[in-house]
Amino acid sequence: MGEVIVSQDDVWARAEDASAIGSLRRAAVVLAENRGFDEEDTGRVAVAVSEAASNLVKHAVEGTMLIRPHPELGSAVEVVAVDRGPGMRDVARALRDGYSTAGTLGIGMGGIARMATGYEVHSVPGRGTVLGMYFTARQSPKPACRVSGVTRPIGEESVCGDAFAASDSGTSVTVMLCDGLGHGPAAAHASRKAVRLFTEHAALAPGDILERLHRGLGQTRGGAVAVARVDRVTGTVGFAGLGNVSAWIAGHDGRQGMISVPGIAGHQARTLRQYEYTAPPHSVVVLHSDGLSDRWDISAYPGLATRAPSVVAATLLRDAGTRRDDACVVAVRPAL
Repeated sequence: MGEVIVSQDDVWARAEDASAIGSLRRAAVVLAENRGFDEEDTGRVAVAVSEAASNLVKHAVEGTMLIRPHPELGSAVEVVAVDRGPGMRDVARALRDGYSTAGTLGIGMGGIARMATGYEVHSVPGRGTVLGMYFTARQSPKPACRVSGVTRPIGEESVCGDAFAASDSGTSVTVMLCDGLGHGPAAAHASRKAVRLFTEHAALAPGDILERLHRGLGQTRGGAVAVARVDRVTGTVGFAGLGNVSAWIAGHDGRQGMISVPGIAGHQARTLRQYEYTAPPHSVVVLHSDGLSDRWDISAYPGLATRAPSVVAATLLRDAGTRRDDACVVAVRPAL
C-alpha cells in the first residue's frame, strides 16, 4: 500500500470578531514557514487567509476556520473556512475579481482563488459556504486530493476520541475510522491504538484489518471501527465494520448504507464479515462516527459529491455534527 495518512487533533478556531483575523493569519504564516515556504509563498498564504477570515467575521454566522498540514501531503498547508451564513447563489460570479456581495465569502474570492495552489468552494443559499484551499511552495508537489477527513472533540475537550487513517496506493484508497468508547484521553488512546494497528496491517483486506484491530484493542476501552477499501479503477468498495460507525456511498441520486455488525472492537463481536459494493460515477464514499447524525441528505447539497473530500467532510460536520459527542467524518473520491 502507499503512504499512510493519519488524522490529527484538528483545532477549529472561531472567526466572529476582528481580533480573530490576525491570529488566524499568524497561525497560517507560522505553519507555512515551518514547511519551508519562502517569503513570497508565505505572503500568499497570509493574504488569502486574512481575506477568508475577514469575510467570515463580516458576514458569517458561526464562522470557523481550520488551519493544518495537508492530510495527504505534510509539506502543504490546508485551510478550510466554514460558515452558516447566507451562502452564495452564483459561486462562479463571486470568483471573478472585483465582484462584491453581501453573501459570505463573496468579497475577495477571486483573489483567494488566484493565491491558493488549489481550492474548491461549495455554497448553498440559506445554509452557508465551505471554502477549502491548500498552498504549496513553488515547484513543490501537490496533494492528490483523493481522501480527507476532519475531527472535532466534544464540548471543550482538548483531544478527540475519534480518529481516522488512510492508505493511498494510487489505484485504491483504504480508510479506517475508529470511534473510541466514550470521550476524553481514554477514548483517544483507543482510537490512536487503532490507527497504529491500521498502519501495520493496511495492505490486508478490510475484513482482515478489522480482525487485527479487534484483537489488538483488548487492553483499551475499545470502540466502533470501520474499514473500507475503494478501488478507483473498478469502482468497487470492500467494507467491514464493527459497532456504530456509519458508512455510505453517496451521489446525486441518494446514498447507500454499508453494513456493520454489532459489537465493540476489542471486547465483543459477532462473526466479522466483509461486504462488497459498487460506487457509481460521481459518487463519494463517506464514513462517520455517531458524533454526526445519519439524517443528512446528499441531494440537499447540489454538486457536493464531486467536491474535494475536505469540503465534503467539513460540510457534513457543520450540518450533521453534534456537540454532544466527539465527531469524525472521512470522505473518499472513488473515481480516477
